[in-house]
Amino acid sequence: MNILSTALSVLATTIAIVSAVHALLLKRDPKAAIGWIAVCLLIPFGGPLLYYFFGINRVRTRALKLQRRSESTRTEDAAAVRVDEGLPLDVADSLIENHELVNISDAVTDRPLVGGNLIDVLHNGEDAYPAMLEAIEQASQSLFLATYIFEADHTGRLFIDALERAVCRGVDVRVIIDGLSDVVHLPRAGRILKKRHISVATFLPPQLIPPSVTINLRNHRKILVADGKVGFTGGINISDSHLAHQHENSHRVVDIHFRLTGPVVKQIEQVFIEDWGFLTGVYEGTARGEAQAVGSAACRVITEGPNEDLDKLVMILIGAVSAAKTSVVIMTPYFLPPRGLLSALQATALRGIEVTIILPAQNDSLLAHWATRNLLWELLERGVRVYYQPPPFVHSKLVIIDDHYLHIGSANIDPRSLRLNFELAVEVFDRPLAQALTAHVKSVIRRSLPVTIEELDSRLLPERIRDSLAWLMSPYL
Repeated sequence: MNILSTALSVLATTIAIVSAVHALLLKRDPKAAIGWIAVCLLIPFGGPLLYYFFGINRVRTRALKLQRRSESTRTEDAAAVRVDEGLPLDVADSLIENHELVNISDAVTDRPLVGGNLIDVLHNGEDAYPAMLEAIEQASQSLFLATYIFEADHTGRLFIDALERAVCRGVDVRVIIDGLSDVVHLPRAGRILKKRHISVATFLPPQLIPPSVTINLRNHRKILVADGKVGFTGGINISDSHLAHQHENSHRVVDIHFRLTGPVVKQIEQVFIEDWGFLTGVYEGTARGEAQAVGSAACRVITEGPNEDLDKLVMILIGAVSAAKTSVVIMTPYFLPPRGLLSALQATALRGIEVTIILPAQNDSLLAHWATRNLLWELLERGVRVYYQPPPFVHSKLVIIDDHYLHIGSANIDPRSLRLNFELAVEVFDRPLAQALTAHVKSVIRRSLPVTIEELDSRLLPERIRDSLAWLMSPYL
């Protein structure tokens, strides 16, 4: 008995030390490192097990990078090349005027800023789903679909049927569904798609043999690319809940999606191919031909994830906010920014720039909502304006800088999106689009309630404690 007890003690100590050293070497946030080291060392067996499930948040992927331009030519050729690609002079002038923004993204993304794109705004599933289904029906070469949630409800069945028809036409159809989401939402759309002979890959699904229960590291990207010519991204999943006009649905969600045409679609397609290759080992299948210039927007894809892409989006957002000259608008369902971005927003407001944060009053994550309440005073006391949109839950994600520069895509402003999830954003230089979305934001603000320091100060002590405890958990929300 003494031998068994000693052996278990030695095993527990060894596992604890190995786990603690792993956290010490790989955790980039000192507070997170200290927390996980303490958990590993103080909770025998259970601490390292918790660290395995929730603390190891990096994976290696084989990213297919575009060839990097040299530092000497990156700035030098910026204006001429982009004008040649069909950019109007006012857009080229904007790029030159904001060369700091261009250079930051050039440096961290390894993707070129390409002109000639057209972006259409699609509000809710009522606009997005018909447009997406039309693109699927018209595809003749390839269809690549990636989504976080794919429910086998009425909307999901419409997509499954359309994808099956595309397979019957001889189209190369591939679907990526997040593995954890596919397990949670029953009946599982992934199984139905496979029964229809549609190629499906699930992203890091939980499994027993070999054991793998990865709670974090989710693929939150929303991608649809048809024939390499038309692409869709934004915040909308495939689910009846995104039909915002169905007022009888208590779970309905307001959201924005985007249809893109032009050269940037090839970048979105390449992101899908990289994800597909990570899951299947096959890094091939891009559509033949080049996307033609069809509009005036200059765009570039930004990928974010707990791999080689870690912190790219955060760096670009901090740079964009810090470079703002007139206004910053952020609309997001979850707002738990890293300290660097929070400081940039405060400093920008102190420079006299109008900084506006728009959040949902009704949130599907109470913990995230409470945690945000705990930090809003830091922004309000520096002159940042904060508004709560009325119900239903608003899942829209927008960043608009100076009425000409935008971020659209799947990423939220929280640790899960910026450190734990695989996300896709598109940065856009396009004044008409920015102005149209700014008008949308202003219409939202007119029916929203401003948040005040007095309101936050009037919270009862139990509410303050609740919000503070939620904030302590914010790295994992």
